[in-house]
Amino acid sequence: MINLFNTQIESLSIHRVGNKSRAEAIFLSENTFNINDEITPLLKEYFFKPFREKEENYYQFAHDVDLDYNEMFNFANEIFANPSNVHEVSKKITKHLYEQSNHPHIKNGEVYVTYLTHLTIDNNPVDAIGIFKSELKSDFLQFEENNSNLEMVLQQGINLSKLDKGCIIFNYKKEEGYKILTVDSNRYDARYWLEHFLSVDSFQDENFMTKKYLKFVQDFAKDVVLPAEDKKEEVMFMNRSVNYFAKNDEFEEQNFINDVIDNPDLQAEFKNYKTDRAEKYSIEDVSSFPIANNAVSDVRKKIKNVINLDTNVQIKLDFINPESAEKFIEKGWDEEKQMYYYLVYFNKEQKQ
Repeated sequence: MINLFNTQIESLSIHRVGNKSRAEAIFLSENTFNINDEITPLLKEYFFKPFREKEENYYQFAHDVDLDYNEMFNFANEIFANPSNVHEVSKKITKHLYEQSNHPHIKNGEVYVTYLTHLTIDNNPVDAIGIFKSELKSDFLQFEENNSNLEMVLQQGINLSKLDKGCIIFNYKKEEGYKILTVDSNRYDARYWLEHFLSVDSFQDENFMTKKYLKFVQDFAKDVVLPAEDKKEEVMFMNRSVNYFAKNDEFEEQNFINDVIDNPDLQAEFKNYKTDRAEKYSIEDVSSFPIANNAVSDVRKKIKNVINLDTNVQIKLDFINPESAEKFIEKGWDEEKQMYYYLVYFNKEQKQ
């Protein structure tokens, strides 16, 4: 979890980077930009809003050979070791970004490199480096008085409601490659920012593992439980799975299987399914890990707990009290109508 509420922008360097493949220029500012009380809140909202709204999926600097060969990792080390040198390092960062700007779809734009203080991540106060890029320009109107007339002047500028690209590098977990958050609003050049410029992999912490394993469980429910049983059992299986994660601090795979899957045949199917698909979910050698409660909450919100019937009827099951569906809903077959049915028991209808 991060907290950006009290974040201060200690320095701001602004440069411009063009598209190298089109022989566009790079412009490096000689000095830092002097921000004032008027522009600071606007910049903070522009820079940080996407990170407050976006789900927290963390990354870390990586390299196939050794982390020390990752240029951005070294630039971050240089800044954190001597924050007063951030402007000079910001020029190196912008040059590195320019070298990656070879695809014809990559747009030119302004690069903002900031040194940030008073952030909190995982309840730890830390400093951070913010790197942001604006690309898309918006039209806007200015009005000028010309004698007795008011005239319109069409201009272009940055829309402060939408950041195109950005990352926050937290001075935290350096040995793993720092903990990093990143956003990219423009998908026409997806590899350029994450892979070529930053060179990052997913940060495999408890948040990552919890989400990946629950995604694996969700696909198992769809691919195996639903065809073998029915929609109710698929929903109830996911219900039991999510509740296991919600009530435990540590995940133990065998305990999970025993707690969630009663059918021995289905237990064997679960293990086979994992063997076949573990690499896809990055859980090849995973049988235990700490559970991230916030990740469980995020996944629970996305899981559909509704049985949609072809008779335009919906049955919504309770994820908080799964035993209700097991006790009070029965599925059967009506020979006369040649149709399936659900029988629902209740004492009285609840008022809204």
